[in-house]
Amino acid sequence: MLWKEELVLLAQNYFDTTTVAAVLSIGILVLVSKVCWRQRSKNVGGIPGHLGLPFVGETFSFLSANNSTRGCYQFVRLRRLWHGRWFRTRLFGKIHVFVPSAEGAKAILANDFVQFNKGYVKSMGDAVGEKSLLCVSHEDHRRIRRLLADPFSMTSLSKFVKQFDDMLSKRLQKLVKDGKSFVLLDFSMKVIENKNIVIFLKHVCLTWQPTYLTLCDLQITFDSMCNMLMSLRDESTLRQIEKDCTAVSDAMLSFPFMIPGTRYYKGIKARNRLMERLREIISRRRSGEESPEDFLQSMLQRDSYPPDQKLDDSEIMDNLLTLIIASQTTTAAAMTWSVKFLDENREAQERLREEQLSILRKKEDGELLTLEDLNKMSFGSKVVKETLRMSNVLLWFPRVALGDCRLEGFEIKKGWHVNIDATCIHYDPDLYKDPMQFNPSRFDEIQKPYSFIPFGSGPRTCLGINMAKLTMLVFLHRMTGGYRWTVDDPDPCLEKKAHIPRLRSGCPITLKTLKDGT
Repeated sequence: MLWKEELVLLAQNYFDTTTVAAVLSIGILVLVSKVCWRQRSKNVGGIPGHLGLPFVGETFSFLSANNSTRGCYQFVRLRRLWHGRWFRTRLFGKIHVFVPSAEGAKAILANDFVQFNKGYVKSMGDAVGEKSLLCVSHEDHRRIRRLLADPFSMTSLSKFVKQFDDMLSKRLQKLVKDGKSFVLLDFSMKVIENKNIVIFLKHVCLTWQPTYLTLCDLQITFDSMCNMLMSLRDESTLRQIEKDCTAVSDAMLSFPFMIPGTRYYKGIKARNRLMERLREIISRRRSGEESPEDFLQSMLQRDSYPPDQKLDDSEIMDNLLTLIIASQTTTAAAMTWSVKFLDENREAQERLREEQLSILRKKEDGELLTLEDLNKMSFGSKVVKETLRMSNVLLWFPRVALGDCRLEGFEIKKGWHVNIDATCIHYDPDLYKDPMQFNPSRFDEIQKPYSFIPFGSGPRTCLGINMAKLTMLVFLHRMTGGYRWTVDDPDPCLEKKAHIPRLRSGCPITLKTLKDGT
């Protein structure tokens, strides 16, 4: 039976051996009570679906999907096949309704803080912290968002573009120049975990050829964000912070039980280490030991300001962690998908390359990109949009109903979670012709409102929307304007246990300088 397989998979991957018996006991309880609760969960609010047991619901099935190479959205796909476009389920103790339409998205996002509020599972809230912009109340959200806005202003982004372009250019050049060492020492220890030995040995034996790497090894988005926020540049410090941030991110979809060996336990321990590190940095700055000009320093300089014009230390730390994790996961994943999609669509790749070369021809050798250059990347912007539409690095946007209401004729109860299914909307054939086809030119036409929502919409629109777009444009410019590549592992399988879709392979590529590749 399916539930037995899910329990075994869950026990193997989420718990140590001391908890297997407890998990199996829960499974027996599920089996005994299944018939009773199936009848009780029918026709709630007129929305089809299955709720299952109180608290447990279909959580095991969800975690099983998240632990597979198809990703957690496979849970949604299956239930949409079984129940229809609208369906409801129970996850982590809460009823969740998946909203599949642009009309439903508009009704929810246009009423943020009025009829709906942000809603995350407990493990996500625990990971980022209760003072994170993602978790706070309406009043605190407006204040924190206003105070966090400076790094994302056009003035700050203008500096960021040059810093990011400089960092990216140098790392790509170094990888091409020192490809042999990079393949054998830095990359091989990571690639062997995700590939079979034959593929690994094949690439080791061919290290005399152009650079072989995964985009995640570049670590550029993470490093650039840490530099912008806290002026962190020390390699060992960055890698330790990155390791802990990865553990925190991995804990976001897990059972919130502090049991040694579980993802949640490891994530909370990593969060505690990060908070202690941030406290030490703040302490050094307040004592005058260091005072670089960055976002953190600008926040600390507000200590004497009125309460509504500053953040306390816990707010600063929780939101620094939130911003770093966001940069580490979403933008980096989108950059990876863009390379894969362009590799599979050479016509779009060549059109993008010609646009980027036309910009390069007007600049001096080694001259960095500016915001003005990025504004000229018309087709590049469409490639970014199409990548975000197809990759759906944010699969859905969770909200909680603040009161009873109706959405497209369906009854929604107070306290229910309504998930705006961006993936379903972005793949809707009524909104996008041939939605599974990578076609940047589809954005030559204006899209229907709320049909393109990779960053959400309304008062909770992603704070880093402009930074993410600019980062991707700089990345695409350097990749297509300076290099050609091939994807060495076309495996479409997804990384297990990730809360956003990332390729299990990391998208390894063989990189050639453009002059050698023509």
